[in-house]
Amino acid sequence: MNQKRTLSIQIILFITTLIATTLTGAEWIYGRPFFFGENTLGWNEFLDGFQYSVPFLGVLTIHEFGHYFIAKKHRTDVTLPFYIPLWLGGITSTFGTLGAFIRIKERIQSRTKYFDIGIAGPLAGFVAALFVLWYGFSHLPPLDYVFQLFPIFKQYGNEYGKFLETTPDYISIKLGDSLLFNFFEQYVSNGELPHPYLYTNYPIIFAGYLSLFFTALNLFPIGQLDGGHILYGLIGDKAFNVVSPIIFTGFVFYAGLGLFNAHEFTTQDNQIFLELIGKYILYILFNYLCFSKISENYLTNWLIALSVVATQLILSYFIPTIEGYSGFLAFGLMIGRYLGVYHPTTYDMKPLTLERKILGWISLIIFILCFSPKPFVIIQNLPH
Repeated sequence: MNQKRTLSIQIILFITTLIATTLTGAEWIYGRPFFFGENTLGWNEFLDGFQYSVPFLGVLTIHEFGHYFIAKKHRTDVTLPFYIPLWLGGITSTFGTLGAFIRIKERIQSRTKYFDIGIAGPLAGFVAALFVLWYGFSHLPPLDYVFQLFPIFKQYGNEYGKFLETTPDYISIKLGDSLLFNFFEQYVSNGELPHPYLYTNYPIIFAGYLSLFFTALNLFPIGQLDGGHILYGLIGDKAFNVVSPIIFTGFVFYAGLGLFNAHEFTTQDNQIFLELIGKYILYILFNYLCFSKISENYLTNWLIALSVVATQLILSYFIPTIEGYSGFLAFGLMIGRYLGVYHPTTYDMKPLTLERKILGWISLIIFILCFSPKPFVIIQNLPH
């Protein structure tokens, strides 16, 4: 593929992603889709969607160019970013994109290079995300903004939250709590904070929250994620290839925790029991796929998968209310089956400088600050 053709594809993907995220942003703001249903969105609403797409894609772009420029500094052959659009036309809620990536066209043989290129993106994106969140929380619109979006709330005034919390069949998405997002809520916000159910209708804050969320995902210290490159640089290949699978196993264990409750299997209804058994078998197979490449011995992989699901079930028997976050399971499958839990070995294993080590541990602290155990919680009020 020649350079001009590659550049054309990258430009088309960026424009498509900009359109997709703008459409998505408008749908999040107004709670209605484009092109489908009776009360669809139009051109003016599309323009409002830029309040979401510009800061969100801005952070994503800064993240990718952080990788790009440091790679160039190390004279590494690397491409400009490829953006991945995702808009499903209001059929389901998406973020407008699956992210972006740069392609490194040569094998990196230096532990330091892996570290520098890996850490540059998350740090650059994190700083940009802080600016987005600061602006969003320090420029909160007045309460009338909510009433313009949802006129039905106006009759409730400042008490509109009670209407949301008691309306039968009302479905919303509540953003999870991270240490950093809570800090902005408590100490930076200037004005009327939205009800927790309505943060997705505030495009700049929502874009900032998603930026923290994707920063945390990238900084997971596993495999060939950015956090994996960082941890590999900090502790070396032997220690990393012990620590990474342990962290990965704990992550998958947490993700599936509470998905099945041991007490459910005590049902006297044979049909329900058989359905549960069928779903549990599928879940076991899914876990095996997650762990299928954690070792070269498939029996070991089966043992790990079975141990995880069995421990989850036993724990649910003693603590019935225990619950992880099943939304992470897809990410676990992507890492375990496709991205890999281990890190490529480099020939140059020269230890990092003190400055790099400090920066690396700071990045892991940033991961903790950005991470939310339950990043998106679907809220549905049942009929009374």
